[in-house]
Amino acid sequence: MPRPTENQQTDVTSVARTVRRAVADGLIGEGRPVAGFVDVRGVRSSVAALREAFARTPDVLHTFAAKACPLVPVLRLLADAGMGCEVASPGELRLALDAGFAPARIVLDSPAKTRGEIREALSLGVALNADNLDELDRIDALRPADCPSVLGLRVNPQVGGGSIGAMSTATATSKFGVALRDPGARARVVEAFARRPWLTRLHAHVGSQGCPLPLIAEGLAATHRLAEDIADRVGRSQVTSVDLGGGLPVNFADDTVTPTYADYVAALTAAEPALLDGRYQVVTEFGRSLIAKNGFTAALVEYVKDAGGRRVALTHAGGQVATRTVLMPDAWPLRISAFGPDGLPKRTPLVRQDVAGPLCFAGDVVAHDRPLPALAEGDVVVLHDTGGYYFSAHWAYNSLPRPAVYGALLDEGGVAFAVIRPAQSVREISAESGLAQADALLTGFDAPFRH
Repeated sequence: MPRPTENQQTDVTSVARTVRRAVADGLIGEGRPVAGFVDVRGVRSSVAALREAFARTPDVLHTFAAKACPLVPVLRLLADAGMGCEVASPGELRLALDAGFAPARIVLDSPAKTRGEIREALSLGVALNADNLDELDRIDALRPADCPSVLGLRVNPQVGGGSIGAMSTATATSKFGVALRDPGARARVVEAFARRPWLTRLHAHVGSQGCPLPLIAEGLAATHRLAEDIADRVGRSQVTSVDLGGGLPVNFADDTVTPTYADYVAALTAAEPALLDGRYQVVTEFGRSLIAKNGFTAALVEYVKDAGGRRVALTHAGGQVATRTVLMPDAWPLRISAFGPDGLPKRTPLVRQDVAGPLCFAGDVVAHDRPLPALAEGDVVVLHDTGGYYFSAHWAYNSLPRPAVYGALLDEGGVAFAVIRPAQSVREISAESGLAQADALLTGFDAPFRH
């Protein structure tokens, strides 16, 4: 779990110390075969690195994309570190409020907001970015005269995609925002602002993992030019803030933090020097880049066997906690480390092997043909860089419980843990799967059919 200013050896030591202590404390072992860990100091250091990179930008609101780690204690830690929060659903809005974010420091983005969601955001004073021109019509009808919310419009600069199509949101046919290069679209956006003096923000998000910085910068520079065009059309500086979205890619290949937030700021400045000069308030919505390298997943090895000449380690970390890696292994590879039953790193010779999960489908493999110390029953594997999305995007396949997530605080005296989310019990799985309505299909109809 690296901090932006630390070297690789420091990170390896931090993970090893955390794993050893977790094993000693029984957080990983029989009955607790998988768990997630978040480095508290690492999160604060990542926020500090973000602030430092934008230190010369006069007015910035940094928000954390709640979807990356929607756990209330983590969100509260980020609020305490001075972050705002970007949300994209009623559930995420509730989490942000419960975590202690002030409504004025929350931004609601979603391509399918209901009238009820819009009404709630406007009543709370939460900032809202409309996804399309029809949504502006809804806001027209729902917005109170004294509405405190900052209101914006999301546009799609259509600058193209990166190496992962699903993560690219500025393609020609992206579902997000108003497609600026479509015939007549730019003029309609400018006119929408001219007719609505209360519309004061432009929002764009080019993409995240797999999107190179020059592509991101090109899209945001185009958004800046649109803000200038709106000012020319209405004869005043109506747009007062530009929401840049997030999207800084994460290096999953090793412990190096690259690209950095400083690299991001440099790319934006090169593409459009005026973007960060203070003429507009800037809003950011980083998620994965703030949290990914500050978390890891540890899991017990249950069995090891050979199949067709391939060694296969069956662990308790598979598609239920690493869904993207299992379903898109080339796009989302994860580094794996091996530890013994005592929590110490294994130093035995490397053997090529698969690291598989517990789900009942053949593709449930988190690492294919990976050179690792020969794994054995009782060992522990670590999936690195899983702080973003891996703790939140749990796949309920096979009704496996959501694992516990712990905060880890490291200092010279050792490692201390705090429960972020307790492990889900099998009784809780049954409860959320309709236990209270167990007889609904037998006796729950007003006039049941009998055959």
